[in-house]
Amino acid sequence: MIRDILILEDVRQSREWLAGIVQKIFPDPKIVKKASLREAIEACTRQTYDLALVDLSLPDGEGVTLLRLLGQEQPQCVKVVTTVMATDSAIVSALAAGAQGYLLKSEPEDVLENQLRLLLTGVPPLSPQIARRIMHHFQLTGPNYESPAKLTKRETEVLRLIARGLRVSEAAAALGLAESTVITHIKSVYRKLEISNRAEAAIHASRLGLLTDDIPKN
Repeated sequence: MIRDILILEDVRQSREWLAGIVQKIFPDPKIVKKASLREAIEACTRQTYDLALVDLSLPDGEGVTLLRLLGQEQPQCVKVVTTVMATDSAIVSALAAGAQGYLLKSEPEDVLENQLRLLLTGVPPLSPQIARRIMHHFQLTGPNYESPAKLTKRETEVLRLIARGLRVSEAAAALGLAESTVITHIKSVYRKLEISNRAEAAIHASRLGLLTDDIPKN
């Protein structure tokens, strides 16, 4: 049963709009609305939720941070992204962080309502555009995909971490390396894969199946 619902959305009009949709679908929902990542994280320390609608781009951080936190601390919570971001890198990052649905706020209200209503039957809500992108992505990145260049074990580890959004300093700490060494590995990875940014790194990491592994710890 879905009753306690968290909405993380920094734009007030969008926040109220999503709350109105939720009220149509779920009986007697208890809705908590937050405008910043910090407020949402604090709210998660005070109570548990059955459903979280999470925007990805916030003034004080990224929604994937909340997705990961909920996955660790409240595994029973269904996590659905509600965003305007429809890039492959955004989708891959959100799914890797544990999102169980991905809805675009640019969709008509009835489309979002119908998709969220699917939660009542256990079906993950996906905007049609997102479903098509995911299908296209996996058509291009099936099990036969091979990296166009041979990465070393350490380069593969670095690729996995930066694709998951870790900063250089965080990747260095996770691997027990100097930041300058990590930077050197990043440059080598970019050169070998012929890429130039983290978004492309995330796509290649997904193709190689690197986003499902745990982040190494010292």
